[in-house]
Amino acid sequence: MSDETAPKLSPVEGHKVEGRYLRGTLPEELADDSIDHLSDANKSLIKFHGSYEQEDRDARKNRAKAGVGKAYMFMIRLKLPGGKLTADQYLALDDIAGEFANGTLRLTTRQSIQFHGVLKGNLKATMAAINATLVTTLGGCGDVNRNVLSCPAPLPDPTRARMMLDCAAVAEHLAPKAGKQSYHEVWLNGEPAQFSDDASVAEPIYGKTYLPRKFKVAFALPHDNCTDLLAQCLGFLAITENGNPVGYNVFAGGGQGQSNAKPDTYPLLAQPVGFIEPTEVLGAAEGIIKLFRDHGNRSDRKRARLKYVMKDWGLEKFREVFYRDYFTGPRRAPRVAEITGLDLHHGWQSMGGGKYFLGLSVENGRIKDEGSVRLRSGLRAIVAKYRADVRLTAQQDIMLCGLTMDDRAGVDSMLNEYGIPRPETLSQVRRWSMACPAVPTCPLAITESERALPGLVGQLSGVLADLGLADEQISVRMTGCPNGCARPYQSEVGIVGRGGTKYTLYIGGDSYGRRLNAEIQDGVPIDQIAPKLGKVFAAFAAERTKGELFGDYCSRVGLPKLKELLGAPA
Repeated sequence: MSDETAPKLSPVEGHKVEGRYLRGTLPEELADDSIDHLSDANKSLIKFHGSYEQEDRDARKNRAKAGVGKAYMFMIRLKLPGGKLTADQYLALDDIAGEFANGTLRLTTRQSIQFHGVLKGNLKATMAAINATLVTTLGGCGDVNRNVLSCPAPLPDPTRARMMLDCAAVAEHLAPKAGKQSYHEVWLNGEPAQFSDDASVAEPIYGKTYLPRKFKVAFALPHDNCTDLLAQCLGFLAITENGNPVGYNVFAGGGQGQSNAKPDTYPLLAQPVGFIEPTEVLGAAEGIIKLFRDHGNRSDRKRARLKYVMKDWGLEKFREVFYRDYFTGPRRAPRVAEITGLDLHHGWQSMGGGKYFLGLSVENGRIKDEGSVRLRSGLRAIVAKYRADVRLTAQQDIMLCGLTMDDRAGVDSMLNEYGIPRPETLSQVRRWSMACPAVPTCPLAITESERALPGLVGQLSGVLADLGLADEQISVRMTGCPNGCARPYQSEVGIVGRGGTKYTLYIGGDSYGRRLNAEIQDGVPIDQIAPKLGKVFAAFAAERTKGELFGDYCSRVGLPKLKELLGAPA
């Protein structure tokens, strides 16, 4: 293809080239106290460092009336492979939330923590404080490999233990190399970064322009898909024989995001590429990411995801190119291993060796004190008193680990003292719900999500209870835009922001992440969602087969009947 006919590159590609391995002019702009935001180029680059420039949208109207500019602020996201933190790390991060952010910690759907409301003048101090805990933010965002997921439950299981080790190894292997030098210079007063003129030496996996867009990796088990493996760019499904791990089925090409104005964008499930042995994990991860680096779309960021390479090529061509050009191991067919479950890991469970963990539900991942529920204060007090290590889940929940049976009465008493609900006291639909932050922090949001879902879930809980369905594990996920950060397109009920107080409804996915749902009605006002879904729930209660899940029922009866029940256009 000639230069004249080649698609024009996205401006972000220019930012990466000119930024010279993620440094740009970030040190200079951060030192300039006369401005409260960054240039477009540095706004692109800071994402690789784990931060997004945002705006307090709640303040927008009043500031516009007063003729004042935007209220700029920053989000910072941690890189926590497998969602693991020590007690000391958690306590230090809680301190940071109080000193530099908005007084809350936000658990993400990728086993990480976000700080919201950090001002530009506090960015460097916040980053330094985070790194002092031996946690990094490098690669928390940006066109690189993001946080690597693995089942966080510290159960006495050699396969889970192996997955966690491989998760950490992949995260380290796919971390930016030259970018790390820039990171240290920008945030930690390191020496000025010096780079090789050879991009293959400076950044051997990514090169000078990194990836076309973000890249996501997860490890999961067939009977416990708690990381939503099929939603990932790259997934490793553990294969066990006689109780021991023997390798992984490799999946590629999953992803959630789509755009309202672009019908050639859509969510897709990852496809099975092949089987690898444990020693081949790093080679496979590097091969898939390099394939994406070389063949991903660098002109249209709406289609710049690995899933579109898989979709446009087809699985057989993808396999052919991967095994021919990017992987030195043998080509093996995937093992037979169906996904059969997903565990939220709630409640008290044994870790073996006389130790236990307590899994707690955190509504929409927001750790805060509000009214009688003093979740942030309570978690801090429990972690400090019992020195509990912390693990985060991809369902936005938290585990307190390393406790003993002697600790249990005291921990339960502290839960009562701080008004923290035990998971078993919550409705199933609340435990299985998730939302993205949306307004007021996310610049992409076109509706509410995190602040709207609790009330809606309360309505749905009442409807389900009246129908005798209170014990059904129906997954409900809401996002403030079609990008799908809370993975709404796999849930049994997906609620995606359309604008104002209206949403697009999706139905028929799967609690275990095995199937995409389908759009059932567009532009539904939020106050009509529960009544409309109630009609489908009633039909499910009357017509389900024994043991049938809600999503399976919806898939079985089909869209025409579901639309008829909702009164949606055919």
